[in-house]
Order: sequence, then structure tokens, then C-alpha cells
Amino acid sequence: MKRVCLVCLGNICRSPMAEVVLRRTFAEHGLDVVVDSAGTGDWHVGNPMDERALATLAEHGYDGSAHRVRQFDRAWFAERDLVLVMDRENLRDIRRIAPPDADVRLLRSFDPTAPEGAEVPDPYYGGPEGFVEVLHMIEAAAEGLAKHLENH
Repeated sequence: MKRVCLVCLGNICRSPMAEVVLRRTFAEHGLDVVVDSAGTGDWHVGNPMDERALATLAEHGYDGSAHRVRQFDRAWFAERDLVLVMDRENLRDIRRIAPPDADVRLLRSFDPTAPEGAEVPDPYYGGPEGFVEVLHMIEAAAEGLAKHLENH
């Protein structure tokens, strides 16, 4: 069984949305993958995800109500096969604490239509359309990742 962790800054918008989407996508593909998420920061630990992220998920048929914010712990590398981050800042922060053999990548690297180095932008300071855009980016990457895992 594979284990994948999604990481963003606060674990309130992008990574919990990705966790919910990847869980469903993997289930639809019949893949046995454990998915969780965390933030690089600790500001929101224990809280639910951002209400706008939750609403966007619900509007598109996903349920993110069980999510509670966690901070990434470097000990988790031993239990995760793949750590997927949302942007280059997250990539830098996670690689800084990662062991040399850790598989840490940008989530959108699995979207075949995304340009090299594409990031999932943080929708926190914008309006609802930003959350919808992020959801579509995550869904595209999730499909690409599922196909990748089916072939490996």
C-alpha cells in the first residue's frame, strides 16, 4: 500500500482540498493508497479547513468536513512514499527537512497539461473563483497521479 501526504502552508485550503480529491480519485481507480495532508506552519493546528475551501468542495460533490489541520512532522517521511507540495516555497521548506531518499514533488508535476514547475496558487486572500480554480488544478493532477500509480 502506498502512502501520500499533501502539503501546503497552513493545511487549511490547498492540501486538505487535495487530500479529499485524491482519496476519491484513488478509490475510483481502485488504488489502495492512504492519503493525508499537513501544513508547514502550525498556526491552525486542530481547526477545520477554511470555510471557503469546504464550500467549494461541497459545491463539487466532495465532503471535507472531517478534516482537522496538522503540521508536517519530519518523522513522517519514514511512513510516506510520496510527499506532494503545492508551491515552490513548500517544496523548499519540505526538502530542507527531508532525508536524501524522500520523494518530494510539486503536485502539478502529475498534471500532463501543466507547464514544468507549475504550482497550485494559494487562494486564501482571493475570492471564491480562486478556490474553484485550485480545485480544477488539483483534480487534473489527481487524475494524472492515479494513472501514474496504475502504471508503476
